[in-house]
Amino acid sequence: MTSTASTPTPQPSTPRLSTPRALARLLPFARPVAGRLWLGGLSALIASLLALTIPLVLEAIVAGPIASRDSGQIVWGAVVVLGLGLFEALMVWARRWFVLGPATKVEYDLRTQFYERLQRLPVAFHDRWQSGQLLSRMMQDIGLIRRWLAFGLVLLVVNMLTILVGSVILFRWHWVLGTIFVICSIPLWIAGYRFEKRYGTLARQSQDQAGDLATAVEESVHGIRVLKAFGRGGHALQKFARQAEGLRETELSKARAVGLIWFWLVLLPDIAFALCLAAGIVLAQIGQLSVAELFAFFAMATVLRWPMESIGFLFSFLLDARTATDRLFEVFDEENTIVDPDKPRKAAEVRGELAFRGAHFRYQDAAEGERDLLDGIDLVLRPGETMALVGLTGSGKTTLTTLPTRLYDVTAGRVELDGVDVRELTLHELRGHIGMAFEDATLFSATVRENVLLGREDLEPGSAEAERVLREALDVAQAAFVDDLPDGVDTIIGEEGLSLSGGQRQRLALARAVAAKPAVLVLDDPLSALDVDTEALVEAALRRVLETTTALIVAHRPSTVALADRVALLEDGRITGVGTHSELLRTSAHYRHVISSLEAEASNPRPERPDGIPDASIAEADPLSSASIVDREGPGAAGLGGVNP
Repeated sequence: MTSTASTPTPQPSTPRLSTPRALARLLPFARPVAGRLWLGGLSALIASLLALTIPLVLEAIVAGPIASRDSGQIVWGAVVVLGLGLFEALMVWARRWFVLGPATKVEYDLRTQFYERLQRLPVAFHDRWQSGQLLSRMMQDIGLIRRWLAFGLVLLVVNMLTILVGSVILFRWHWVLGTIFVICSIPLWIAGYRFEKRYGTLARQSQDQAGDLATAVEESVHGIRVLKAFGRGGHALQKFARQAEGLRETELSKARAVGLIWFWLVLLPDIAFALCLAAGIVLAQIGQLSVAELFAFFAMATVLRWPMESIGFLFSFLLDARTATDRLFEVFDEENTIVDPDKPRKAAEVRGELAFRGAHFRYQDAAEGERDLLDGIDLVLRPGETMALVGLTGSGKTTLTTLPTRLYDVTAGRVELDGVDVRELTLHELRGHIGMAFEDATLFSATVRENVLLGREDLEPGSAEAERVLREALDVAQAAFVDDLPDGVDTIIGEEGLSLSGGQRQRLALARAVAAKPAVLVLDDPLSALDVDTEALVEAALRRVLETTTALIVAHRPSTVALADRVALLEDGRITGVGTHSELLRTSAHYRHVISSLEAEASNPRPERPDGIPDASIAEADPLSSASIVDREGPGAAGLGGVNP
């Protein structure tokens, strides 16, 4: 996942739905477990109705056994109240038992489908989204939805029904008391409406800021070497503190909004109690209300107090869940433009011919009127041929390498594998035939074995064949250093392979590409971090692999050109020359300029050798300079890879 500190949080482009409609989007995930959720809600409702029954029993006890001082009946009355209380507690336990499993099942389904969606969405999506935003949705938002389904949704519905039923029962004793209680509750609904509008905005802002903060932490951890090397830890801390302060202010605003609604939720019931007590005393004095009825009324009002006070918390919980759902479906709703065709073709016999025919490409955010980054690429790689791709920085070399495997799709033209448009093949088949190794080698927090054999799902783990493929790939990449690791090839190399050097990571990434045994191999300068001696060994081994594999290699150094049968010159998004190295040196001034630029870069100090000693004599001793290559290509000599084109 690509992330940049300056990337803004993507905002939804669809109209904002109402809260019920937004939360209704969770129904497909909740439907398989709806039965147990209903049973959990029913258990909670029974528990609330039992609580409402207790004041009615108390009224009968006060009016009967207590008034007549019948101690035997008083004991039985106490037993009934105790039984109702125990039954209520049992229903509360049943509610938790019924909803816990389903809620975690919904959380599991949401999390796995969200992860699958992230895997399927194109690279262009990950270019636009901060990784911290995606992580906060994956962990924080989905967890919040699970808690809301298990707790917030059930209690909100049940407590509102409890308030409704209890308010109706209040009218049973006297309409005046019931009317006072209902009138005092009206401001609660007004405050709740205003609370929804303000809190909903703050909840969204808070969750977005939390995602931005997660991105900042991730970037700082991954870039800790750079921050330390440049002494910019204090600057990073200041930037982080500003973001954290912004989130703190938003959380304080949320707390103030919740505090205000709680103020009304606590104050208004107390006012209602006071007014009802005054009215009840007057009604009792004039004989319209008995002491037992007044006692039962206040017992019922006490039972209703918790549901009324909980509404504010549950309402804020509802809005948090709605915001989390919105943020989740912003990713689910993203259009996936790189998908399998409706009627896929199957490559009959993969020979490895790779062709770009009038291929154009431009990024989605390119300015209106700006010319395409790749502007009509016509290039054919014959089966088994090794083609080096050279050009100045910004000419589009790396972008071109992303098109064969459909990391990006051409915006015009075609990319063909053995005459078949790659968009007519399934992604699984296409990426099984074309392998890639990037200059920026990415490894996973897994064993060396798992990283190298990542593309060989056909191999049985631990089998003799898997071991043979692993060893062959490591030998080609000159990665014997893995045997010196604590657990050899079973050593877990750590997050993104940062426990290894850059050259070690590149060699394992190259081994991964070789182990996949693709028909076409696309290499984006995979040897840039190697010292000259190791590079020469890798190139010698790689030549054996490339004898039967079609390869497109981005060359950033003259030494890489030596691997190629032919060279393609990319200039301002167009192929302006194709031929052997010596042919292009004779016919293309721009090619001579590019090669001289590569030689100038190669003359700079190279990466350290494994023993940590810089090789200062590489520039003078480099046998792969353009002059030496021409000298070796005398009249009638074979091309750079030993094949006369």
